[in-house]
Amino acid sequence: MTGRVTHLSVPGHFGEWMQGRIGAQGPVALITLPVADHVRLWHVPQRRGLHLHGVWLGPVEVRRFLRPLGLDLRGIVRMRAQTPLGLGTGVSTARLVGLARVAGWQGPPEALSSACIASEGAADPLAFPAPERMLWASRIGRPLDHLPPLPRYEILGGLCGGPSFTNPQDTNFADISDLVAQWRQARGLEEFAALATQSALRCTDLRGPKADPTPRLVRDLGALGWLRAHTGAARGLIFAPGTVPDGAAALLRAAGLRQLRQFRGGER
Repeated sequence: MTGRVTHLSVPGHFGEWMQGRIGAQGPVALITLPVADHVRLWHVPQRRGLHLHGVWLGPVEVRRFLRPLGLDLRGIVRMRAQTPLGLGTGVSTARLVGLARVAGWQGPPEALSSACIASEGAADPLAFPAPERMLWASRIGRPLDHLPPLPRYEILGGLCGGPSFTNPQDTNFADISDLVAQWRQARGLEEFAALATQSALRCTDLRGPKADPTPRLVRDLGALGWLRAHTGAARGLIFAPGTVPDGAAALLRAAGLRQLRQFRGGER
């Protein structure tokens, strides 16, 4: 016996505005760049069994994740993500958030994030309604600070390079405590873009790749700055809304970026 199909979408992200350690020996923290409708799930309830398609997890793993939340899931679940795992777009966390919600989760985002951390060792703040408004400690699953709203922006980006899966024990990130302090005081999009660029450059200097084409694209296209997945392949150029030049997408493709995305965000 089957029931009615449930469909929902979960945001992912497209890299981070910034990511690094808060102090030389401090926790790894980030400010995410959310992107809507990144992961979509369809659930057909059934009395017996759990059948998963496109989730990259088995039934035992899913039940182990759901159990501490007091949830169970039966039936057929299909998932479609805009990008594969490991590219710095939040698919790993988004699928867990989506699985909890199709199983009936309506509790606080803090508890759901804790379950994601317990399952994978690290998580993005995608269970929260405004994830970009917090400085998020991704290995311990809690906000370290609440941040001002971002000005309206437009991102044109794509994927550069292959998968790079997050290792929860990896703390080899640059200290960004000075950038976070400036972020709290920033007002215009130019200031936020400059800080995001500094975080991206520090990450690239420390973690590579040495031949990243994105800084050159910023110069060629007159972007305000750029951002990246600090673990992963996502790269984004930052523009004021409506100022992306004609032909910009073709230049990104010529530079080797693939699966291009263009989207807007911000609140003021």
